Amino acid sequence: MLDWKLQFTWDILPRLLHAAVNTLLAAGGGYVVAVVLGLIFALAQRTHFRALTIITREIVEFVRSTPLLLQIFFIFYVGPQFGLRLSPWTAGLAAIGLHYAAYLSEVYRGGIENVPKGQWEAARAINLSTAKTYIRIIIPQAFPPALAGMGNYLVGIFKDTPMLSVIGVAELMHTANSIGAENYRYLEPYTLVGLIFLAISLPTAWLIRRFETALRRKLGLIK
Repeated sequence: MLDWKLQFTWDILPRLLHAAVNTLLAAGGGYVVAVVLGLIFALAQRTHFRALTIITREIVEFVRSTPLLLQIFFIFYVGPQFGLRLSPWTAGLAAIGLHYAAYLSEVYRGGIENVPKGQWEAARAINLSTAKTYIRIIIPQAFPPALAGMGNYLVGIFKDTPMLSVIGVAELMHTANSIGAENYRYLEPYTLVGLIFLAISLPTAWLIRRFETALRRKLGLIK
């Protein structure tokens, strides 16, 4: 009996590992979208155009106040009614990217507001444009304090990718469910999924902490 269970586990492992690659791609792609869009959201809330600030703030609050699962369904199933037809993969990346961009925008905002006001005054004194001030002075100083929050959301994105299974994206949980339905055995695939998530999440969190420490040391923030 034990040998048969081990053989079954060994047989399904390649399918789950292939699905793990898809999960990593979904998490990585969604995170890239979130990082870029989150910065845009953060900067859009700090412009002199009040209408843009208000609209962006309301979008961020709306996204943060609604579940990711609802956003996935909305983009994939409601989008086509407005001419937005996306594949399950693209819709999943868009939903994850938008959802976490709203959270990362707040992380960026905290980092930007942490920069001393004297830095802004010095930039204005030497006639730097707003864009150059952000690129050369503000963002480089805002990034280190924001790094911890950014790392936490990276791990969070990875753990939320199973939600993409509801629209047919072949990630880990979707594949595990398929294996279970085919063989009427769920213990082994679900156990392997949990182990794979741990095998990826724990080293990722450790690497993020090491990178944060190294960056702070390089910038002279710690010894």
